[in-house]
Amino acid sequence: MSENLYELLAGGFPDDRSQSCFVFADGSEISYGALEAGTSRAAGLLVAKGVRPGDRVALQAEKSPQAVMIYLAALKVGAVFLPLNPAYTEAEIAYFRADAEPRVLITDAPGFLAEAEAAEPLAKATPRGAGDLAAIIYTSGTTGRSKGAMLSHGNLAANAVALHEIWGFSRADVLLHALPIFHVHGLFVAMHCAFLSGAPMIWLAKFGEAEVLAALPKATVMMGVPTFYTRLMANSAFTREAAGHMRLFISGSAPLLPSTFAELEARTGMRILERYGMSEAVIITSNPLQGERIAGSVGYPLPGVELRIAGGDQTGVIEIRGPSVFAGYWRNPEKTAEEFTADGWFVTGDVGRRDADGRVWISGRAKDLIISGGYNVYPKEIELVIDELTGVAESAVIGVPHPDFGEGVVAVVLGRGEEGAIIAEARRRLAAYKTPKRMVFVDDLPRNAMGKVQKNLLRDRFKDLFAQAASD
Repeated sequence: MSENLYELLAGGFPDDRSQSCFVFADGSEISYGALEAGTSRAAGLLVAKGVRPGDRVALQAEKSPQAVMIYLAALKVGAVFLPLNPAYTEAEIAYFRADAEPRVLITDAPGFLAEAEAAEPLAKATPRGAGDLAAIIYTSGTTGRSKGAMLSHGNLAANAVALHEIWGFSRADVLLHALPIFHVHGLFVAMHCAFLSGAPMIWLAKFGEAEVLAALPKATVMMGVPTFYTRLMANSAFTREAAGHMRLFISGSAPLLPSTFAELEARTGMRILERYGMSEAVIITSNPLQGERIAGSVGYPLPGVELRIAGGDQTGVIEIRGPSVFAGYWRNPEKTAEEFTADGWFVTGDVGRRDADGRVWISGRAKDLIISGGYNVYPKEIELVIDELTGVAESAVIGVPHPDFGEGVVAVVLGRGEEGAIIAEARRRLAAYKTPKRMVFVDDLPRNAMGKVQKNLLRDRFKDLFAQAASD
């Protein structure tokens, strides 16, 4: 029996294919039947262009229904889908082309589908096994060249089925989709839940407060990054009434501030469901649909996912194994070997802990750990304190070279205030070795496409902060 992911997803499409799949702001729609037909034509064109099972199909194009058809077509022919950020430069694309060697690189999704009109549609999906590759997702590459995480049909199927179940998706849902689709969040997490339910998606090219607020009364579920919710909270039109039709707000891809969690609950009466994932395993943990959702916690491991803290310590690097964990890094056996333990657990690189109830709490990335004066300092703990202080909208805590302590704790703060006063207030709540030695105010924090603060850029920007102070 074939385990092609396309067959699983298409099995969730409504029996009446005339039902809506994509719904646009202007009221126009694309049906599930049109999605299926476009996918079959695109698959036929891929075959005509020489794409065979296992070949890579790269897509660097703006978000569109046609881009989704190309993704599904790649699955249908048994190819390996390679989504690329439309913002990548020619030099960046050259690296991915050399590394992945795609059979085709598509840069105009609507144009490709127009060309596919003349192609012979592919009627049946190419048989694939659970272990066959379905996609290569390149990591953000904040510590060097991007690595291609290899995700199989079985990996993606296991995650999709688990999320569909634990988040309670049904045909009655309407998903508000404002995420990019070159990333696992918008491409796999959001769309797979909709497809398995045969549910419509309100399709926005990107997030905009006005467009999202206009769509909320017609939606039941929204998935977003924390910045989506902070921007909504800044809009007075985001009220309890505006969110009255929603059953679920889900947040991920970056840490959600407890203050945002609390403010949204006060405003709408609803608690955001925060979850934790990464390119190498899609979604790993989730707060419960039914049950207590706690600010700051990313909940419990998904069904089938095992999670442990390295060394058995209370706080340490999170390691996981399970059916959704990737096969390794594309053409990089050395890096793959480094990231897996001898007994087969993937080392996530995230630092965290599990409480007595089994909930998971993330402290940050292991590479963000600060060692100051011989003490381990976890940035997340410091950020939670600083974010509550007057004048602070958000903070990012980093370690930079210090002549006495090895690394000095620095808080880069989005907001305004008096450095000495805020440091003094932080000191009242933190041990001396954890208290920032400097507080730097900025107008914005550098983020990647999914809203994560790029601390590597901040460390580089402020690497000479204490050297400058010593020379002043």
